[in-house]
Amino acid sequence: MTTEQAAMKERDEGGGACATCEAREERALVFKALGHPARLAVVERLGEGESCVCDLQELPELEKLSGPTVSQHLLVLKGAGLVADRREGRKLYYRLLMPCVLRVFDCLEEGCDA
Repeated sequence: MTTEQAAMKERDEGGGACATCEAREERALVFKALGHPARLAVVERLGEGESCVCDLQELPELEKLSGPTVSQHLLVLKGAGLVADRREGRKLYYRLLMPCVLRVFDCLEEGCDA
């Protein structure tokens, strides 16, 4: 029996959520958070370093969005654990917590070139 089959059996027998299942759910949450062009642009920008919301709103994918909409996109990224924020005076700064997602972007670009 494979590890995956054992995990499914444990779950089906009422053993609760398995570690593998929880990890997949976390990954799915990250990919779901990356499922919008505006959020992809934010992650790419934060890959260059910390940025305040006012600078993020100047990204082409965000410049036509309302402030509340931009905030919602940032909350989705934060909820998935991709970014964190800090306040400095009246400004809110965001930083990327999972820079490894940028490698996924590189992989996709390589696949598109193939």
